[in-house]
Amino acid sequence: MARFNRILLTGAAGALGTMLRNELPRLCDKLRISDREDMDNPTATEEAIQCDLADREAAAALTRDVDMIVHMGGIALEDNFDKILHSNMLGFYNLFEQARKNGVKRIVWGSSNHAIGFYPRTQTIDASATPKPDTLYGVSKVFGEGLAQFYFDKFGMETVSIRIGSCFPEPLDRRMLGTWLSYWDLTQIVEKALRAPKTGHLIIYGASDNDEKLWDNRMASSIGYQPKDNAEIFREKVEAVTPLPDRDDPTFMYHGGGYARGDHFKGDD
Repeated sequence: MARFNRILLTGAAGALGTMLRNELPRLCDKLRISDREDMDNPTATEEAIQCDLADREAAAALTRDVDMIVHMGGIALEDNFDKILHSNMLGFYNLFEQARKNGVKRIVWGSSNHAIGFYPRTQTIDASATPKPDTLYGVSKVFGEGLAQFYFDKFGMETVSIRIGSCFPEPLDRRMLGTWLSYWDLTQIVEKALRAPKTGHLIIYGASDNDEKLWDNRMASSIGYQPKDNAEIFREKVEAVTPLPDRDDPTFMYHGGGYARGDHFKGDD
């Protein structure tokens, strides 16, 4: 299968970025890695560029001579609005606009289940469901999905927005038995999204083949994603260390779990 010349991976110092940094080199001749933080020991096939995407000129240089972008950068948790605005909205816009100017074909990026976090767990939804964000972080992911749709409709630039559930080596609590995405399946979904002949702007869920499902992920079949792993093998272990949920607790009631609980981030008081 043909290799890409150069893939850009943002957020390369984060947990998911670090994992993908080990997997993406087999798909390309050069892997350009970027983060606001230091990145350890770049290899001979890596180009390491420390960059804040909110800097437009830096984003322009970062996206030059790139075939595809895997964007895992930005703030990955709820935070105050100024930080969310800087990293997840301004930085994301700069990435898209400079990628467009530099002729990048496609961006594959980590959206989040928190874009639809206020749906009740009793309702199974697909990727066409109207967004119901549970936090400012979730709002920033809705912004990103909207921006991706705009750039496809207006400029023909393709995007795969992956609404990642809970991506860890194994599920950590009872909620994650339904939202878990294994590292193996994340690698697969990113590779399928990069290699698909056409995607338009496609929203899919980042989840493994768990017995307990919150999302109808049939749209992911359009890129050939067939999840391999299942959180069910961890059920006994998880249930032994986490209590039964209170059914009136937002952590149990909503897709977004604990993100649906409480007021604004305390730093916005």
